[in-house]
Amino acid sequence: MAEPLRVGVVGAGRWGTNIATQFRDNSRAAVAALSDIADRNREKAGERLGVDSAHRYENYEAMLEGEPLDAVQITSPHELHYEHTLAALDRNLHVLCEKPFVPGIDRAAELTREIEASDRVVMVGFQRHVHPAYTAVRNAIAAGDIEPNLVTAEITQSWIESVAGTWRVEPELSGGGQLYDTGSHLLDAVVWMLGRRPERVSAEMEFYDDAGRVDVQATLSVRLENDTVANIAVSGDASSIHERIVVQGDQRRAVLTGTGWDYRGVEITDAEGETHTAVDGDLSSYDKVDGFLRAVAADETPPATARDAFYATALTEAAYEAARSGERVSVRQYRHADGGRAGRSPD
Repeated sequence: MAEPLRVGVVGAGRWGTNIATQFRDNSRAAVAALSDIADRNREKAGERLGVDSAHRYENYEAMLEGEPLDAVQITSPHELHYEHTLAALDRNLHVLCEKPFVPGIDRAAELTREIEASDRVVMVGFQRHVHPAYTAVRNAIAAGDIEPNLVTAEITQSWIESVAGTWRVEPELSGGGQLYDTGSHLLDAVVWMLGRRPERVSAEMEFYDDAGRVDVQATLSVRLENDTVANIAVSGDASSIHERIVVQGDQRRAVLTGTGWDYRGVEITDAEGETHTAVDGDLSSYDKVDGFLRAVAADETPPATARDAFYATALTEAAYEAARSGERVSVRQYRHADGGRAGRSPD
């Protein structure tokens, strides 16, 4: 058996420690070191992960320079993902970067190019890519069993109550609000399952802050390739955690549902109501860690790529612009082949 992958943690707060425990508990990996600017986070994470004080760092660069690592887990605030991922790639390390990849369309495009030019495995932490319900829908669409023309999708939670007073409502660190946080899972899942890039979007939002940078509620009307239309709602001020995605085709439809953060299931039925596929399972972040480690071991493309994540970023940034301007915004896609820069242009 190969030696366990030596993983360093960049960002060892509550969620970072939770992800790191899944590396610790996987036979393919060992948590070798961690970094965090907060003394208390380093202490608590080190104790929980079994990382002694000699391998706990206040400065992530000191950890990258001082430790013989194979990979890093990036669970720092969203706006730092760009810097931290580039630093890891510069040191020839594999990367598991927590969602939402990186805010800002130009930085997301640049980082996607850097990743695709590298021979390192870089995965973005979208666990729906390894969940059987979501992959069943994606496979049915790819096989032509569902020709999607209308999608409705929603996710709700009591987000603002749980994150008020944290970096998640500081746009200099978070990049935005609920749409960039939990909402990124939903936007990514819709675009990835459909296999169609978003083209235009209009949006309405309610903001937490007077500056209109941290959204709590958002509704998006999205037109994607092949004349597919999606209506997406994200609420960060709801009493319960709920997710529902309906993909309607001419002959079949998929209904994916779940409550809480654990369970998701899907039924794919035909026009007569007969069930052709029924799949469910736990929505576990352990599976994305395992998927990343398997991709590294096999030297293969990970389940959730930077390019996948780029489309979610492009749609998010365009939605913010649409909400603030009151206009429908065109999403100009990433031109990798000619080295073009991603951005948004008017219709």
